[in-house]
Amino acid sequence: MNAPDESSLPASARLALLASLGTDGLYDDDASRIAYSYDNSKRQALPLAVVLPGTHAQVEAVLAICAEHALAVTARGRGTNTTGASVPIAGGVVVSFERMRRILQINVADRYAVVEPGVLNGELQQALAERGFFWPPDPTSAPFSTIGGNLACNAGGPRAVKYGACRDNLLALRAVDGRGRGFRCGAPTSKGAVGFDLARLLVGSEGTLALITEATLKLVPLQPARCGLRLLYADIESAASAVARIMAQPITPCALEFMDAEALALVRRNGLDLPPGQALLMVEVDADPDSMARAADAIERAAQGAGLLDCLRAQRPEDSAALWAARKALSPALRSLAPKKINEDVVVPVSRLPELIARVSKLGARHGIRIVNFGHAGNGNIHVNLMYDPAEPGRDSAAQACLAELFEIVIGLDGTLSGEHGIGLAKRPFMRQAIDPHTLTLMAAIKQVFDPHGILNPGKLLPDPLPADIRA
Repeated sequence: MNAPDESSLPASARLALLASLGTDGLYDDDASRIAYSYDNSKRQALPLAVVLPGTHAQVEAVLAICAEHALAVTARGRGTNTTGASVPIAGGVVVSFERMRRILQINVADRYAVVEPGVLNGELQQALAERGFFWPPDPTSAPFSTIGGNLACNAGGPRAVKYGACRDNLLALRAVDGRGRGFRCGAPTSKGAVGFDLARLLVGSEGTLALITEATLKLVPLQPARCGLRLLYADIESAASAVARIMAQPITPCALEFMDAEALALVRRNGLDLPPGQALLMVEVDADPDSMARAADAIERAAQGAGLLDCLRAQRPEDSAALWAARKALSPALRSLAPKKINEDVVVPVSRLPELIARVSKLGARHGIRIVNFGHAGNGNIHVNLMYDPAEPGRDSAAQACLAELFEIVIGLDGTLSGEHGIGLAKRPFMRQAIDPHTLTLMAAIKQVFDPHGILNPGKLLPDPLPADIRA
């Protein structure tokens, strides 16, 4: 679907939306359209209007109206996405879920919570912590990203290494398809074997199949004790090898993060006192107090090896907190240095991580692009930041060539394009390289079943298939 030529909603569609939402549920003034025209990718496209539903029934009405009038629909949480997935490139209507932010139920006996999509991740975590539980996904944007947005791109964060990402911590969904028809999938049970698993299919679909209006999330008890370890290495290859050793032994850390020399230099400039070293691993172990020392010892033994310069166990919670605060501040700090930087979150099997790190180092030198690496090493999920200024002659083409080669390396290592940011606009051109043609055909057929009019987030995630691809 191409962006419409009209600069305003068709009158009949506007009247129908007003009747369903009321005057405070529809905004089509210039200021509102601009406010909802971009996300954290820095891409921008104006919608025709913005709607703010407050109930599942209103979402059904909005999508039915948009289907009738062939209006594109782009769902939006708080716009923290970095791939352009929530940019309304086809115009149409932005559906913002900021008014659907109720925590409907917290059931600790059955270990689940039911929430609306506009609930902030941080708000939910606070409510759960008071009851001794948490929801594992904890992206850097947790204080200001929504559960709906987290689910849309299968967000993870540091804890995913032990507890999994969104898809692993979801039980059921309520959603609305591209016809405006509501449905439920999944169940609030820890086991289930009834039909296709549509709930987890929707996770990571970036609003291209249906709009989520309610989610039942799996809860995990908070462990009573935590221990942080700071490991400094002489070079990034030594650190990458240590990650493989740590993940090959039986104790799974609840977080295993990585920073290269460029990231460490930025952290040091921001005031964190660290000994000399070219690469850092931040490890956190959670357990009951009786087994904590044994677990931390096991991680420390695995960390030993060539290149290890310093190993420190955090003695105080505030020491560990300072280190994690520095890690979470990295991505915003890098964007302040290079606002147009490319931040890719590629993933390879953990055993292939040393090879990935070594090849990425050579990649930057070959293309003359400064690369900063950090991320969730325990999952093999590395944030590769290409630091450049596209306004500088020749830099944009060099960065794009570097990016294409990065993805080629990752795919060659049995990896994948994204661990948690999703595809959106940024990685869509590489989907045919990453996924075989028949699998893409199956995905396109699924898209057509959920969204026969093609109104849900058009131009995102999947490459445009020919009609014959779906009929084949």
